[in-house]
Amino acid sequence: MKKNNLKKFFFVIATLIFSFTESYSEIIVLSKCDHKEDVFLKNEYILNLNESLMTRNYVYNEKTYQKYKITDLSIKKSNTYVRNIYEENGKIFTLKHGYPQFYTQILFYKEKPEIFMKSVLNDIEGISKISTCKKIEKFDQQS
Repeated sequence: MKKNNLKKFFFVIATLIFSFTESYSEIIVLSKCDHKEDVFLKNEYILNLNESLMTRNYVYNEKTYQKYKITDLSIKKSNTYVRNIYEENGKIFTLKHGYPQFYTQILFYKEKPEIFMKSVLNDIEGISKISTCKKIEKFDQQS
């Protein structure tokens, strides 16, 4: 009988602790982003740092859409893609895309509206700006 009461007591304590524990989620939204080469009707990046995910939502303008449609029939005018991200020394990177000798990553700085492409070829690194966003918002969600 005492073991059952002890189990109930620990269950109640654990339930109370978890019900009062709050989790925070940091989300950064970069929107109204231009691009060095292409024109978009919509181009935004959503960085969910707790879930380690970047979501990019974009809509090509007609001219850019037609440019890519000529060479790739799978191109859609409106698209969304999701990539895993990680933080390192105040920078946010997407996971490496490519091969060990040559890969690319998208690079964000937490407080800056610019977006960069990091390219690495045989351990030689290059960084170029690919976009500047007119609006940056930071949200701390509580659940």
